[in-house]
Amino acid sequence: MTLSDKNFAFVMHCGEMGSRWGFNRTIGQMCGLLIITKEPMTANEIADALSISRGNVSMGIKELQSWRLIKVQHIPGDRKEYYAPAGSIWDMANRVFEERKKREIDPTLSLLRDNLLEPATNDDEKFAQQQMHEIHDLLETVTKWSSELQRLSPEQLQSLMKLGSGIGKVLDFKDKILKKS
Repeated sequence: MTLSDKNFAFVMHCGEMGSRWGFNRTIGQMCGLLIITKEPMTANEIADALSISRGNVSMGIKELQSWRLIKVQHIPGDRKEYYAPAGSIWDMANRVFEERKKREIDPTLSLLRDNLLEPATNDDEKFAQQQMHEIHDLLETVTKWSSELQRLSPEQLQSLMKLGSGIGKVLDFKDKILKKS
């Protein structure tokens, strides 16, 4: 498989973004490739398209499956396994968020809760606990808010995002009204 210059640039960019999404460059490239490829691909086709080893592809497939970003498909009469994105772009973005929450936010909240349950023994710890409490409250708020967003359909979420700065204007208006009262 030969990628056009535009598609190659996209796949390479997905690789660069991979580390920001929580996985490595090769896995980002594999994900990008599968997203823009119409038909499911075998591991050998992925390796050829990206000029990487078959072993690297196998490890990448396992990682993408653990993130629930790809699915295995079988073609009747063909014993090979084919790989394709596991759902829509929205579904995949949701899964990345869920996985990052499980891997990053949840352990942080757990540590913060444990630290906040223990009484402070000096002024330094008291100050640290106040800061940790703020971090905890922020993460809890963001987590609850994001859970609500995940319940929305892609159409509802798109509508909400299109409101953009309009929400800020509504909140500013509310503040002005409440100040006049």
